[in-house]
Amino acid sequence: MGKQKIQEAFAEVETRGEKAFIPYIMAGDGGFGKLKEELLFFENAGATVVELGIPFSDPVADGPTIQKAGQRALEQGTTLELVLKHVKEIRKEVKIPIVLMTYLNPVFAYGIPRFAEDCKAAGVDGCIIPDLPFEEEQIISGHLAKSELALIRLVTLTSSKDRIAKLAESAEGFLYAVTITGITGARDSFSQEVTAYLKQVKELSPIPVLAGFGISTPEHVTAAIQACDGVIVGSRIIDLIEKNDLDAIKELIHASKKSGITLS
Repeated sequence: MGKQKIQEAFAEVETRGEKAFIPYIMAGDGGFGKLKEELLFFENAGATVVELGIPFSDPVADGPTIQKAGQRALEQGTTLELVLKHVKEIRKEVKIPIVLMTYLNPVFAYGIPRFAEDCKAAGVDGCIIPDLPFEEEQIISGHLAKSELALIRLVTLTSSKDRIAKLAESAEGFLYAVTITGITGARDSFSQEVTAYLKQVKELSPIPVLAGFGISTPEHVTAAIQACDGVIVGSRIIDLIEKNDLDAIKELIHASKKSGITLS
């Protein structure tokens, strides 16, 4: 299904007049025995897509919480090959779209053509590669396209309007709008600058725009979805999973359902 499955998930959200919610979890954190359980929880709780992190030793975009989760996963012996193997095993039961978040180095080490083929075989629907420059993405984009996988592009607060327009023009699945200048982690509130930025990205993008980085409370979710099509929550999700506070995760997801504004 690949990118089509992501499109269908967003279409369902739009039909319900809601906004999208994408949780981030680290593959292998706590062992692979938890993976199916976590994915089914998010599926049943109303998440739109799950972003599944691949642990890496030098995660340049990740804040302390996600770095620690990655380190725990690496200590458990987690590899890209093992992640794909386990995703494939649970795919018959888990229906929610899955997008891998990985850095370029593990993909190079794995072999780009093999990576794309194995992602498709495992039932992965798309990839986020934050250290892949737009100008160099042809090294992998063709292989992902052949396997019907969405390559999720990122834009940032420091991206020019022209660059945002270029990225949006070729974007697939959804456009990831980074809402802080720096690494992942919690924030206190949304500024007018961030709201204006999200609205600008939304105006330029033909596909859904999701805000990510630093979103950690229902209030953040409510604020972000006034200016875009949904949110991605990572560090806070990992914290809450560690605490086994599933009710707080449900509150975050529920906040994305209360906008009363349809996607457009």
